[in-house]
Order: sequence, then C-alpha cells, then structure tokens
Amino acid sequence: MDSRLVQDSQMAVKKSSDIFDKCYRFNKAKVLMSQGLYPYFRVIHSAQEPEIIMNGKRMIMVGSNNYLGLTNHPKVKEAAIEAIKKYGTGCAGSRFLNGTLDIHVKLEEKLARFMRKQAALVFSTGFQVNLGVISALVSKEDVVIIDKMDHASIIDGCRLSFGEIKKFRHNELSDLERILKEYEDKGKLIVIDGVFSMEGDIAKLPEIVPLAKKYGARLMVDDAHSIGVLGNTGRGTAEHFGLEKEVDLLMGTYSKSLASIGGFITGDEKIIHYIKHHARSLIFSASPPPASVASVSAALDIIENEPERREKLWKNTTKMLSGFKELGFQVGSSQTPIIPVIVGEDEKAFVMAMMLQEEGVFANVAVTPAVPNGKALIRTSYMAIHTDEHLDIVLSAFKKVGKALGII
Repeated sequence: MDSRLVQDSQMAVKKSSDIFDKCYRFNKAKVLMSQGLYPYFRVIHSAQEPEIIMNGKRMIMVGSNNYLGLTNHPKVKEAAIEAIKKYGTGCAGSRFLNGTLDIHVKLEEKLARFMRKQAALVFSTGFQVNLGVISALVSKEDVVIIDKMDHASIIDGCRLSFGEIKKFRHNELSDLERILKEYEDKGKLIVIDGVFSMEGDIAKLPEIVPLAKKYGARLMVDDAHSIGVLGNTGRGTAEHFGLEKEVDLLMGTYSKSLASIGGFITGDEKIIHYIKHHARSLIFSASPPPASVASVSAALDIIENEPERREKLWKNTTKMLSGFKELGFQVGSSQTPIIPVIVGEDEKAFVMAMMLQEEGVFANVAVTPAVPNGKALIRTSYMAIHTDEHLDIVLSAFKKVGKALGII
C-alpha cells in the first residue's frame, strides 16, 4: 500500500478520536454570521423594557419574558439594593451547608402561601429545579411521562433520573392514557409545562388530572410561563382551571414575571422535605444570591397588589393575537402572551428575524430541533407595559416583512 495512503488513514483515525473534532467541524453558526442572518447572542445595552437599545439603535422588544414589566420596577430594584447592603452579593456556599439566609426561608414561606401549597423550596435557577426534582423523585423502578414539547430542562431532569422516560404526543390525552395503561403497575410521575414556551398553548389540565388519578400517577406542572399570567390572581395554570388542590407539585421560575433569576418547587411538606435532602442540583450548587431573593419577594407583592398589570397584559395579548390573524399569519394554537408566527423553513425564519430587526423590532427565532421540521417560527411575547403604539408598530413591521417574504 502507498505509504501516503497509510499516513492519511492514520491521520483520519487520529482526527476522529479527538473529542474536539466536533467543535472544529461545527460551522452552522459561522455560516449564518457570514450571511448576516445570525439571530442569537445579540447584545442589548439597556433594561428589558418595551423599548431597548441595540447597536445604538432604539428597538421595540417583543422577545422578552418580562410579562408583567417588573425587571426594571423601582420597588424591585430597591429591594435588591437593600439586600446587597445587608447580606452582600453572594452566599459563598450551598443551601445545604452555609448558604441558607433568613430571606431564603422567608421567601419559601411566601411562595408556599402564594401558590397555596404546604411548602416551597428555592433553587438558584429554574433549570436546576427540574434537574433536581425529577432526578430525586424518579428511581430505576419508576417511569416519568412527559409531553413531547416539554422544556429542555424537564427532558434533562428525566435523563438524570434512573427511571424509564416515555413521551406522549403534544397535548394528546389518548396517547398519554396509552402510556399510563402500559405502566399501570409502576410508580409514575407526569411532568408537563403549564404554558408551552414556544407554542404558547396551555396544557389540558382538566383532562390530565383525572387520568393521573385513574392510573395512580403523580403530577408535576412547570409553571415558568404561567405564574403572574394565568389564573384569577396570577397563580398559574392550576388556578386558571380551578385545580390547585389536584396538582401534586408546582414549579416556577423567577426569570419571567418574577423579575430575577432562580426557581422553586411547591407541594406537600413531606415531599418538599424529601426533595430538599435528595436534589443534587440544590445540594451541590451555590445558594441564590440575596439580591435575587429580595427581588422575587418584591415582585410577588406587586403581583398581588397590582392586578391591573395582568389585565393590561391580556389586553395586549388579545390585540396581538387578533392582529396577526387578521394579517393572515399562522399563530398555531397560542392562548397566551407567547405568540409564535409560523414561517416554515429554518432559513426563512432567520431572514425574517433580520428583516424585522431592520424595521426596529427585536423578536426571537425558533428552528429545528426546538420546533418540528418545517415549522420554524418567530417567537414573540408581550408585556403589560407595551403601549398600543408599540404594538401597532410591531404589526406594521410584520405586515411589511411578511408580504416581502410571501408569508402573507
């Protein structure tokens, strides 16, 4: 054999055995950057308000989860400042050891009352809640059952557990019942999003709850996008359907309506006590910083005392849902302030996002595998503090760009 062929073969083997080889070969993002179509990691130079500053240009923000407009609220910021003055900037350890402050405990008590559950437990991120809770509860003899469109943190929490993972078709209850029947004799945890983060539709809790009871399954609802948004008093999906007592575990995050970063789980005291001593993402992570904890507490007060914010949010949501539909856009089955504009192919979504940016509108892009193939979308989301003028400008920009791309 030619010595050069042998050498080339040896080099190929050596290259393929390098764990960094996938990094060297990854070029999708670079291609988009070279084409001016890269819609990620855009740098913002202002607060998450209806209007932001990016590249020195003022833009209307419809890509934020700041649903109630609290991230820049004076009372929330003042609470964070006062907490830093008293406690410093961090806790220098985990909740399990030295990192539990009195404000952590007070926030847990407040969250439990707010969510109408016996107990609550706070984590440093919402992602860590799902990692820790699911992996703590689901053992190798158990099965965890999830909606195919559940958030990535739920999927990763399932992967960290030793149990079997089963997915049912999105919001299809016959498929859920098929799985429940198949695993009738096993311990079962159903985990669903209350509001699905890309589609903006709501889980069918009134149908899921009786199925869970019928087959002896426990039910956990991720209410990241529901708290402050759904329910008569903003307590989420379970309140929205009048099923608060029927849902075993309610999970929430701070990075949406609660104006900070972190997350929590609420439920019966004994279940929370168990999670507290078995959730690795809690035990082996640094404690939520004082400023974050104080911000959430202040945001909860505002949610309870200013229901008009939620009313304005829903007024804006109704306006935009009807506005997009009247223009001829497909918005799927959205029922919430998350309104996806479905455009089809991934490339078209990238082009549309950049064209909207040129029109002064900041919106997000979701492509495969975050959404099904051929269902790429522009994800828009709305705040209580958007004005009618903001929203009219957004609709005008979408109309112009949609027509230019042949979407409408």
